[in-house]
Amino acid sequence: MQNGNIQQVDGSVIRRITSGAIVIKGQRDGKSDSRVSSDVNDPSGVFCHVPGRLSLLSSTSKYKVTLAEIQRRLSPPECLNASLLGGVLRRAKSKDGGKRLRERLDKIGLSLPAGRRKAANVTLLTSLVEGEAVHLARDFGYVCETEFPAKQLAEYVCRQHNDPEIVHTRKNMCLATKNIVKELQDLLTQDRSPIGNTKPTPVLDQCIQKPLSQFSAITHGFGTPGICAALTALQHYLTEMLRQHDKPMSLSYSHDKPQSISYNKQKDMSNIVKHDKM
Repeated sequence: MQNGNIQQVDGSVIRRITSGAIVIKGQRDGKSDSRVSSDVNDPSGVFCHVPGRLSLLSSTSKYKVTLAEIQRRLSPPECLNASLLGGVLRRAKSKDGGKRLRERLDKIGLSLPAGRRKAANVTLLTSLVEGEAVHLARDFGYVCETEFPAKQLAEYVCRQHNDPEIVHTRKNMCLATKNIVKELQDLLTQDRSPIGNTKPTPVLDQCIQKPLSQFSAITHGFGTPGICAALTALQHYLTEMLRQHDKPMSLSYSHDKPQSISYNKQKDMSNIVKHDKM
């Protein structure tokens, strides 16, 4: 909500003067102190650095938490309170830890009321900062691309459906599925949700970008890349299935009891020879 030079976002109040800077009110030597800070105006400004939660002890990574990320964590859909935000930022619990965090936020123009209740359910992703969530999504995409057993799965499933009369139908089903999945992939690649210190210009309609941004905010950047990685793995599987269906029946389904087929042929030949001798 904006009113004049005051911008309020769900309990977080930022007071701005006409120049766009932040007016921060505090106490200095018992007197009211009003000074100007431009930190929040720069979304790339770093609030702190946080050690990763998923790194091995021998290679602990640190991720920077920008002021823009702090604002997102205090806004919907999460609306974190001081206790949860302190946990995310890996701050040790103490008697007045929440108070000190609120004071530091107040210095950059953000108000975090005491006793505030979180708005979203806490998940394992809640504990990750955006830098680590994006890192996790990137690694997940790499593993899906290089290790997902698309060929083996396709071969196995095709052996379960080896009736020549349904192969043509299944090929059409695979092609249709690939097209549907491609539509979703193309849509997700246009997601311009803010992340880190970036706020890309939207290219999608607001009715689509808004829920995508909410999904990104609740997963801290993991959501859309993670879904895209899974859809890419699905596309590989469908491609391999088409290749299996395009193979001649004798090759595509040669894994179905090859020894028994060979044995039966040898048995038939021996019977013919035996019959000729008689």
